[in-house]
Formats: sequence, structure tokens, C-alpha cells
Amino acid sequence: MSAKKQPAPSPASVPSSLQASTEAFAAGSHVPAAVRDAVDAVLDAAGTAGSDRAILTTRIEQWYPDVADGLATLYGEPAATDSAVALLSAAARAYTERSAALRRLDLARTLNPTWAQDPSRIGYAGYTERFAGDLRGVEKRIPYLRELGVSYLHLMPLLTPRPGDSDGGYAVADYRQVRPDLGSMDDLEHLTGELRKEGMSLVVDLVLNHVAKEHEWAQRARKGEQRYRDYFFIYPDRTEPDEYEKTLPEIFPDFAPGNFTWDDAAGGWVWTTFNSFQWDLNWRNPAVMSEFVDIILGLANRGVEVLRLDAIAFTIKRKGTDCQGQPEVHAITEVLRAITRIACPAIDLKAEAIVAPSELLQYLGQGKYTGKVSDLAYHNSLMVQVWSMLAARNVTLGAHALRSLPVEPSTATWITYIRCHDDIGWAISDDDAAAVGLEGYWHRVFLSDWYAGLYPGSDARGLVFQYNPVTNDRRISGTAASLIGIEAAAEAVEGVDDDTPAWKEEETRTWLEERLNALRMANAIIYGWGGIPVIWSGDELAQLNDPNWDTEEGHEADSRWAGRPRLDESRVANRHDRSTIEGRVFSDLAHLGEVRASLPQLSADVRTQVAPVDDEGVLVTFRDHPRGSFVGVYNVTPDWRHVPAWRLAEYGVLGAEDALTGTVPSGSTTLEGAGDGMVPVPPYAAWWLVRPTD
Repeated sequence: MSAKKQPAPSPASVPSSLQASTEAFAAGSHVPAAVRDAVDAVLDAAGTAGSDRAILTTRIEQWYPDVADGLATLYGEPAATDSAVALLSAAARAYTERSAALRRLDLARTLNPTWAQDPSRIGYAGYTERFAGDLRGVEKRIPYLRELGVSYLHLMPLLTPRPGDSDGGYAVADYRQVRPDLGSMDDLEHLTGELRKEGMSLVVDLVLNHVAKEHEWAQRARKGEQRYRDYFFIYPDRTEPDEYEKTLPEIFPDFAPGNFTWDDAAGGWVWTTFNSFQWDLNWRNPAVMSEFVDIILGLANRGVEVLRLDAIAFTIKRKGTDCQGQPEVHAITEVLRAITRIACPAIDLKAEAIVAPSELLQYLGQGKYTGKVSDLAYHNSLMVQVWSMLAARNVTLGAHALRSLPVEPSTATWITYIRCHDDIGWAISDDDAAAVGLEGYWHRVFLSDWYAGLYPGSDARGLVFQYNPVTNDRRISGTAASLIGIEAAAEAVEGVDDDTPAWKEEETRTWLEERLNALRMANAIIYGWGGIPVIWSGDELAQLNDPNWDTEEGHEADSRWAGRPRLDESRVANRHDRSTIEGRVFSDLAHLGEVRASLPQLSADVRTQVAPVDDEGVLVTFRDHPRGSFVGVYNVTPDWRHVPAWRLAEYGVLGAEDALTGTVPSGSTTLEGAGDGMVPVPPYAAWWLVRPTD
């Protein structure tokens, strides 16, 4: 007996999933009616319907709670709802204007939200004009970057700065235009398209804490427009500034003492944390949030994929504190991240938070902000500890400090580096130092002396930046090659002549070889940590400090420019010649990148663990990945050291191959080691011992 035939349903009687999604948005279970109406108006005006409309409304349903939470934390009601209407309207407009290519990228990133954690991700950072001249010049350098395995390119401040001294471009006068000497916004969009074809993501700085006093907002504030005066902190006398100053540190005591500057045109004391020409913004004002959301969405639609949130830690002010890392800072990032997830989910956010180790992880998300703030953050502690281990030739402090860091969220990714565009500040806590029998103050003094070349036996050639006579704090500038001793050793080799005794010549060449190995080892640590390792422009060629750093206008008092040399074309030409210093360093980095990309064990979703110290000259790290074990062994000294064979056995890599050389280290195949249970580790050796699962 056949089943009774049912009449075919009409299209109207069976809503499609897309219709259901639209109806759910209309019902608005948690999205306020005012927000829904504003979004609908934008979509209607753009003629957005069907699946395109459903995609956006579904994203809003998903991410609106984070928008609402962040805005309520910052502004309270009803300002939070009014702000949400403005922000979601802007997000909807940006969504309707997004190109087909970028929407495809959005889809790919939605399907693979941890794209930045892949071990094939390798970064490169530099100033556009020093790396390639201009944005079109960067396109010509793409094959060069591919040789290094680069897929993440950070071009330092691209947006129009004030004339003259602009704090390296971080005093922005116009967020909506590229520096004229570098190109145009159309050039920027063309570059992102060319990079995208090669699987590369462009990173751009977004300065959140301040603008140049020449910015339109500041100029209109100086003219007395109250709307724009409310964008800043302007006080008629010293009463309020003096209250804040009681607990505020000086960021640049040499050339920007204090945190407030009198401005005649504004008729008041303006908050200027970093420089007198950089006016701090009032993020308690919802209009400031709206301005930056509009800027972010504009950059995203030009193809920018990562935004570096510069000076994020300073954005919220509170009396009685140092006005850094206040809780509402994370509410700002929560809102920005949610808005980008709605309008342009291909975007990732990176927190520029160079803070104490104990405070660092909150910028990747802790507590209620877990998984809701920045996707990326700088592992400043790792950089500092690498240089500390190299100077002290001892890993005890570094192992303790790195092992003591709280566990980062699995969704977040470190940016690892041995050097960036900035100085190195010795962020070593007194507690960490005391835990291993050191005095924090004197260890920081030692590191400053060592890298300034003042300590007996030091071959470093760093420059002191921002000496504070009250605290004796001295930060250090310089290229990796100059800091690690390659500059001094290379000069000694160049001085070898026919009159040099054979023993002296051999000793000098051994010294240079040792320094090159030390640099390779340091790079291997950051490449083997997980996250995205980033090379600072010129370090891949072992470029030295720029001797003319202070001859350019605006650079005279800023020794950081010594570590920002223009890419040396003669060194670029020699990059494949391993008989040259630049060829040796370039090929070492290219090899590290190639091997790293082949190892799933280096995916950033797995935490690097630091092993107990068995030999104070050897750092051992362990990564327990589902695809197999990874153990990093790093000798930070110029001497032969040891690692116990049983330690390698404990981590499952006894007899494992070193992925960097394709060989099994001598003495590492049995528990007896080299006869005494200890595996010898050569000077400045870097081993990546890998035991894949079957």
C-alpha cells in the first residue's frame, strides 16, 4: 500500500535558513530595536538582501553581546546604546562596501579563525622608506620576502604624520591618508592585493592613545570647538594635572618630561604622555570610539589584515594610578574586535603592550575577556630574557621568568622577536630575580652596561636610550648584529693583515664564527617558541648600527634610529653567498623558516613549556603537540655544555632527529648518553628535536 501523497509546500510556507536568520534578527532576542532598525536602514539603502543580508545579521547576533558589554563598561547607559547604533551602522555600511575578494578572505578566515597560529607564518617588520623606498617599491621586494618565508609584513607607521619630528611616525596628523612620500591609499590597496596573491598579510599601525597636535581634531579643539575639546584632556590650570602627576611615570624623561603641556591656543594644559606634540585622546568619550571604528573599517576595506593597536595600555586614565592597563582598556579592545568580526572578520588585532610580564597576558584575554580582545600580542618577556641569557651566559633567570608566566588563551598568538624598532627596556621583575638569587636592580644595571659595551669583556655596541638619573634606568638601542657582537668581531677580522700572527688571526675568526652562531641560536629560540616570529628589517643581513643615525631631521636626540638602518643593497646582493656575513645570516634565517613551516608541532595553539634547568648554560623547551613531541635545546654560552639523556627520554625525544640539521645529536641515542648519561651540547648550539607520532 503506497503512502498518501502530500501536496507540495509553497515557498512561503517553508522559510529557508536565510529567511529564518533574517526573522531571528528582526525578532531581536538581544539586539536592541534601535540597533536593528539602524542596520536595516543601511542594508535597505544599499540594496543588500538574501544571503548577503543574512550573513551580516547573523554576525551581529553572534557578536553584539561583546559590543554591548564593552560599551556599557566604558560609557554606561543610555550612552552605550546610542554608541551601539552608530557603530553597528558604520559596520553595516563597511560590510556593503567590502570587495568580493575581501569577502572571500572573510569566509576563509571564518572557517580558519586560527590562521595566524600556523607555523608557516613568519613575519618581517620595517619602515617602508628604509626597506623599499615607497609602497610600490615594497611590491618589488615581495620575492625577497618570499625567500625568507615571510607571510606577515608589518610596515611601520604608514599614515600621514606631523611634519618634522613625529616620534617615528606615531604622531599621526591624518589617519585617512598614507604619507605622501610613500604613496596613496590606492597604492596601499594595490599593495595589499599583491601581497594577498602571495599569501602575505599586511600589518598597519593604528595609534590609539594620541594624535599629533596638527591633527584636525586637535586644531579644531584649539579653535574652541567644544565637540573636539572633549576629544582630549585640557585643563585650565595645574590643579588636575598635578593630582595625576603624583602617580604618573615619565615615558621619555630626556626630551618629554612630565605628562602635560601648556598650549596657548587651547588655553590650557593638555595631556601629552609621550611628547608635547602628541595629544592624548579621551576614550571615555563615545565620539572617539566612533572615529576609530570608522578608521579601522576604512583600512580593512583597503585590504589591511592586521592592526597593531599602538599604546593601547595608556588609553584609560584614572587618578592614583600610573594610567596604564586600566580595566577599561580591555573593554575598548573588546568593542573593536567585535565590530571587526561583524564587518570584516579577516582582520586580526595586535596589542602593542610592552608591560611587566605579570600584566602581559591580560592583553590576550583573561577572565571575562578571554577570547574577546586582541588576537596577537608581543612577547616582550621572551625578547628581554634572550638578551639576558646571552649576556649572563646563564639561563636560570630566563627559565624561571618564562615558566612563571600565566597560561595564555589557546586562541591567542604571540609575536616573538629578538628585536623590534624600539629600544630594549630591561623588563625584569625584582621578584623573578630574587627567586634565582639575583638582585633585580643590579641585574638590570649589568644588562645596560653589557649592551652599551661598558662591562668588561662585552663585545656589544648598543647605544643608551633615555637614561633616567633618578632610577638609573637605561634602555638600549641597536641592531641585532651590533648588540650580539658581530660588529666588533667583524671589525677585528677586517683588521687582520699579513703582520697578524697566525694564532691571533685564528682567534679573531673564531670570535666572529661564535657571534654568528650566537645569532642563529637566538633566532632559533624565537622561531621555535610558537606564535609568529618577526624579523626586524636589516637583521636578516646582519646590518650594523647606522653611524649617521643622528644626521636626519628629527632624529638628533633619538638613538633608536641607529637600529633602523636603510636596507643595504650591497648586502642584499650578497644574501646567497654564505662566505659573507650577510649571506650566512640570511641563509640561516631562510632555513629556520623553511624547517619551521614543516613542523606542525610549532603551531601556536600549543604552549611552550620550559624545562627545569639541568645545566645553567642550556635552555630546554618542550611542546606537547598531538602530532608529536618537540624539544628545543639551546646552549647560550661559548662553551660545551650538557643536557641529561634522561631529560630527553622524559620528553620522548631520546634518539630523535634534530630537524634543523637532519641528524641525531651525538650521544643522544641512549640513556647512557656519551658514557656518563650526559649529552654534550656544542657552543651556541640550537637543536629542534622532533619525534613525530605514527
